[in-house]
Order: sequence, then structure tokens, then C-alpha cells
Amino acid sequence: MEGGLRLLLFTIVVFLGIGHSNGQLRKGYYKSSCPQAEQIVQNITWNRVARNSALPAKFLRMHFHDCFVRGCDGSVLIDSTSNNTAEKAAIPNLSLGDFDVIDEIKTKLENTCPGVVSCADILTLAARDSVSFQFKKQIWEVLTGRRDGRISRSSEALSDIPSPFFNFTSLKQSFANKSLTVHDLVVLSGGHTIGVGNCNFFSNRLYNFTGKGDTDPSLNSTYVAFLKTKCQSLSDNTTTEMDPGSSLTFDNNYFSVLKQQKGLFQSDAALLTNKGAKNIVDEMLIAGKFFTEFSQSMKRMGAIGVLTGSAGEIRKKCNVVN
Repeated sequence: MEGGLRLLLFTIVVFLGIGHSNGQLRKGYYKSSCPQAEQIVQNITWNRVARNSALPAKFLRMHFHDCFVRGCDGSVLIDSTSNNTAEKAAIPNLSLGDFDVIDEIKTKLENTCPGVVSCADILTLAARDSVSFQFKKQIWEVLTGRRDGRISRSSEALSDIPSPFFNFTSLKQSFANKSLTVHDLVVLSGGHTIGVGNCNFFSNRLYNFTGKGDTDPSLNSTYVAFLKTKCQSLSDNTTTEMDPGSSLTFDNNYFSVLKQQKGLFQSDAALLTNKGAKNIVDEMLIAGKFFTEFSQSMKRMGAIGVLTGSAGEIRKKCNVVN
């Protein structure tokens, strides 16, 4: 009897997907229901990236911000309404943009196979495809089968998205809350090798670090002088490259820059304040190692809290629930 009960419990656990962070995500989920789905996403994404080299950083960030709030359910794409302030309106998400690319992909997919491909999968694929454009091949595998969430709250984005002001303890906890490890934290921070940062998220390190008009001593002094030419006061809100001189190329240069004390945000510099994390930073100085690990960590991040099976819905338009 005991063995039978154990088998029954095991079956229930497997059926519910408990302990399987992927739920029922799988490779080629749309193979029969919408065979051209992944090709359509890639074609439109590559076409847009060819005209706008800032897109990979934007989509990578959009995907990250989506997954950290209610899981990878496309909730970051939903617009606010008269009775709900959505994730898009939260401070960490005000600098997100180019949602029109997601809309263009969705429109094409709805014309091809109506009601089949989720906005959550479109965003996950577009993030991968945009970063992969420079290599002309997919640099990580995306499992599909996500469904779309119906809830999007600005307050949750504010509480769940890791802050650029976080210290190591807060970062570790934030990632642990999503079942991600310190290893994932360091590796995924490597995404800062592309894109720009807003001055208001780091200018305190230049002008008023401890409230006494001082600079952050952990920041390279030559770099401080350079950053002061970009952000000329605490209230300046221009942007600057997160990976100086290499912000349009996806590579492992972020880790070299970090070792030179030139991590732009406090959350970057924090990775050097923990021995274990610092060792992982050293490992990521080998390009091949970084690409392999980034691919694995992105797959884990893309599986956070996914809705599968009959949960959620397939939105007709990505910016509104059905």
C-alpha cells in the first residue's frame, strides 16, 4: 500500500508540474498548431534590429522585467486602464520601449494562426532573437508553451524587480525569491554588456554617495571623472553606456569592466563584495564559458512562474486582456 501511495503522490506531483520549473514548456510547442510561428518572430525581430541596434538591450530587459513580476506571462505588455495602474507605469519600467515591435509580431501571428501564440512566448522569443541577430544564429534555446497572464500591477513591479541600488544581500534574496541562484545572478548581470543606464540610477555614486557630497570609493576614479562629463548633476537624466565602448555588442566584456571597478550601478559593484559571486565573475572572463552559462540561466529565467495548460489565456492583443 505504501508503495502504491508513493507512486500516486509522484504521479500527482509530475502531473501538476511541481518541482519542474518548466511546467509544460517544451521545444517546438507550435510545430503543429502554428508551424511558422518562431520563424515569423525571428524575421520581424531581425528586420527591426537591423534598423535599430538598441533593440537587443531593450528586449532583454523587457523580458527580465516581465519574468520577475508574476513570472514570464507577458504582464509587462499590458496597458494601464482607468481602474488599474499596470506594470508599464512602475518606475523601473518607464524606460522600457519599442512595444510596437511586439505588436507587429502579434498582428502577423494573429493573421497567420489566430488565437494560438501567446504574447509571453513572443516576448521570450523576441528577446532571444534580438540578441542573436549579431551572431546570425540562435544563441540560446527557448522552450515554448507559455500562456498570458490577466493581471498587471504597477505596485508588484516596484516590489519585485531588483533595484540598481541593491547590495549583494538584497540581490541574492530577490533572485532566490524566483528560484534563481547566485550563479544565475552573476551570469544574468552579464546582460549589462549591452544597453545604456539612466543617470538617475547611479548619479548618487558620483555626487552624494553617503549624503556628504562624496563619491562611491568602490568606483574607479578615472571612470568617475568620465561619468561626470555624462551626468553633470544629481538631477541630470541623460543616459550612458553600461559597458563603455562596447554597449552594442553582446559579449563578456562586462565582466572585464567590472573587475576594473567600472560597474555602472551599485548592483553591479555589489557582485564583487561576495567571495562566491566574485569567483563566478572571474569564471565569466572566459567568453565561451559565459555564453554557455548565459544560455542556461536564460532558460531558467524564462521558466519562472509560467502559466501553461489551461491557465491564463492567449491574448488577441498584447496590450489588453481579452
